[in-house]
Amino acid sequence: MEPSSSPSVITEPAPDEPLAHRRLVFGIVAIALLMASIDQTIVATALNAIRGDLHAELTWSGWTITVYALGQIIVMPLAGRLGDQFGRKKVFLGAAALFTIASLCCSLADNIYLLVVFRALQAIGGGAFMPTATGIVSEQFGRDRDRAIGMFTSIFPIGGIIGPIIGGVIVTYWSWREIFVVNIPIGILLIALGLRFIPNSPPKVAARVDGTGAALLALTLLFGMFGISSLGGSGAEPTDVLFIAPMALAVVLGVLFVRHANRHAAPFIPISLLRGRGFGAMNLINFLFGAAMLGFGALVPLYAESRYGIQPLQAGTLLTARAVGMICVAGLAVFALRRTGYRAPMVGGFVLVAAGMTVMSLAPHGLTPYAWLAMAAGITGIGMGLSIPASNNASLQLAPDQISAIAGLRGMFRQSGGIVAVSITTAILTHSAHSGLTQAYTFVVFAALLLVMIPIAFLVPDHRGHW
Repeated sequence: MEPSSSPSVITEPAPDEPLAHRRLVFGIVAIALLMASIDQTIVATALNAIRGDLHAELTWSGWTITVYALGQIIVMPLAGRLGDQFGRKKVFLGAAALFTIASLCCSLADNIYLLVVFRALQAIGGGAFMPTATGIVSEQFGRDRDRAIGMFTSIFPIGGIIGPIIGGVIVTYWSWREIFVVNIPIGILLIALGLRFIPNSPPKVAARVDGTGAALLALTLLFGMFGISSLGGSGAEPTDVLFIAPMALAVVLGVLFVRHANRHAAPFIPISLLRGRGFGAMNLINFLFGAAMLGFGALVPLYAESRYGIQPLQAGTLLTARAVGMICVAGLAVFALRRTGYRAPMVGGFVLVAAGMTVMSLAPHGLTPYAWLAMAAGITGIGMGLSIPASNNASLQLAPDQISAIAGLRGMFRQSGGIVAVSITTAILTHSAHSGLTQAYTFVVFAALLLVMIPIAFLVPDHRGHW
């Protein structure tokens, strides 16, 4: 009788057992995350070059960052559902193809408006990477998925290291156009490897995608962005119709979106993931997190160039210093999560990042400007490495069956915060007589936002162990 009982012993844990080729699949989807990360930091180092070459205002140059974030906001929640409906591999590879083609188009743009349009298309591809990759990795790693998903935080810092260096070199010795050409061979390699090695995930029966909700949310954010960015135009004031009209439309569309979400059977953003236990607090944290950290990261090279006259290549490596700090801590923080829980690393990380931002806003003491900024950036990186793994997992364990949707919402709220921060900051800088000093004050505001997040973190249910 013993032989007949052994199969049940072997097969019973199979649904939660890590699969054999999980590390190879992780490496492939990591290429996509790396490519998206590189593209964000590369563009940050080229804002001045883009503005000069295309004769664009700073606010429109800033749109090359904010429209990328807008596209990701819309796509992230949608990509998880499309992956469930049509298969995650198909959606992932389609996103890679679109990202690669859009990168080529960006490199050929001859005016700022076309560049913004192509960046939006690029964002649609890049925005689908995170939720689909999260779902793919979750399937592959089984009971170890919490650590595998946390390890994504070490992928983005690598892009933070490579991106600024490549961007600085390219802008210094060639032109900003080549920063988009870099994505093309990476995208082709990603598609080839994905076709060969990523397993097909069976499509699931899913509700029809809420196109009306997606359109309402997209238009709300688009008009809101346009209104804020219009303040940066020559002679623009808060009383101008170009500000009042789009902001009024954004408010009306936002109200319609909330009303539609409350009435729709399967809304674009599920209400249960917005108001449920722990989700409301975590969504607010993610929004403020994006405003403080993504907005800060996008504007650091511009700050170094404007306030201290640091060259683009050196200015870009400040993001490298931040990424090194993240890498030094992120891996350890991932493996400590099952003992520390989520609250302690989040609170400690927020305090460290706020301290680093405050130091960066101050005048250098005893060091060269570059060394002072690099030290401050390193401190913020350590804080981010400590807090990001915890904040990435803090809401996933509340609904493990909706990992892709939660990952999409997390990215949506973070990118929304980044949009607001970058748009408002660039609008303020356009009207400032000393943009470098003004930007220093914005870093203090970012630091204050992080401190506000600390009491909110105690509203998030804590968790220890795997889930």
